[in-house]
Amino acid sequence: MDSCWCCPVQELYVDAFLHNNRLEHMVQVMSFHPDYLACFLKTQQYMLRCYGPLPYDYRHFIAIMAAARHQCSYLIGIQTNEFLLQGGDERWLKGLSHIPKKLQDLYELNKIMAHRPWLISRAHIERLTQGNDNWSIAELTHAVVLLAHFHSLASFVYGCGINAELDQSDGHSFESPGNGGGNSGKSPLSRSPHSLTGSSAHEMEGGIEVLMEKMRRLTEEAAAEEVTQEELLKRFERVETLSAELPAASKQAFSPKEDILCYVDDAEFTYQDFAKRGQPTELPTFRAQDYSWEDHGFSLANRLYPDIGTYLDDKFNTAYNLTYFTMGDNTDVDTSSFRRSIWNYIHCMFGIRHDDYDYCEVNQLLERNLKAYVKTVTCFPERVTRRDYDSFMREFKHSEKVHVNLMVLEARMQAELLYALRAINRYMT
Repeated sequence: MDSCWCCPVQELYVDAFLHNNRLEHMVQVMSFHPDYLACFLKTQQYMLRCYGPLPYDYRHFIAIMAAARHQCSYLIGIQTNEFLLQGGDERWLKGLSHIPKKLQDLYELNKIMAHRPWLISRAHIERLTQGNDNWSIAELTHAVVLLAHFHSLASFVYGCGINAELDQSDGHSFESPGNGGGNSGKSPLSRSPHSLTGSSAHEMEGGIEVLMEKMRRLTEEAAAEEVTQEELLKRFERVETLSAELPAASKQAFSPKEDILCYVDDAEFTYQDFAKRGQPTELPTFRAQDYSWEDHGFSLANRLYPDIGTYLDDKFNTAYNLTYFTMGDNTDVDTSSFRRSIWNYIHCMFGIRHDDYDYCEVNQLLERNLKAYVKTVTCFPERVTRRDYDSFMREFKHSEKVHVNLMVLEARMQAELLYALRAINRYMT
């Protein structure tokens, strides 16, 4: 799970600076994992500044709308600057009532994708693509990708405690991983460093050893055990139910600034546990085998918004397969089952089931604090606190915690896109 610091990171920094005229804290935190950062920068550059059906001012304002659903002032500030640099109309920055009707019409989809993507239907797509000043399917696909990207990026920003740069209001400095942050105990957060208090060295080592033993045992049992589809379904439902019973971080006494609230409509609409959605017959579980990214979403995205599917696929795969075969101070560790359990747990919270996966791994490998943290970062990122970050995976290095947050970003984005692209496909057919 750990990372290395090498020359290519400096090249990525130069590239990011040339494109953005700044070196964002978000980029510096991602540089714990250079291979991922390279994919991220290429993909974001493509969707915001390269070929695509949407005009550039629309792209950045959609990013503002998406970030505002999670009250992410960090991303709103960056995208506001970009919007103005692209010649965007300053009047739009007064709020939703001042933007073109075409963008106003997108807001319902923005809200649903951010919090309950399983509610997206063919009817939502139909309403947006018909009537006066309607969205073309290509434009809507571009917009959907931007919405999913910035909703998920807000999760990463909050999950890693990223604050604004020095030239922005409430700005902070940042301790680069190149100065030892990867292994020194320095936090990737743009706040003061912390130590892993509350755990002795023995306890920290024991935690990782216990997890590694569980991973080894599950690998052996999987090879010997034949599990029926009925049993696999029961295990999925068990994880789903336990997730619904697990409280995310309690709602903080947090009042968004007026310059954020002007971009927010229906602020009370938030995540609702999929397992509590009502009668199962109303909204059945999304079976990944019926509509998967690999077999369906990828090709549709590429067809409607050329090359974006390829960029996203590289980014998804890099985050999912990222490993240095380490866990804490241990080397030669196969972390695939641990990574897979995090990814599939996130999909489970959005009602997505992988038929070929044994969900008992989730309950075996993800301890309660980690589950609670992942649920909060995924579903209520604006509620994440420094204490939440400190309390999960205490014996892991900061680069490994950043890795978990990258997986939250990508698994959440993929889940949102699966629901949105499936609805677009149903509308087209």
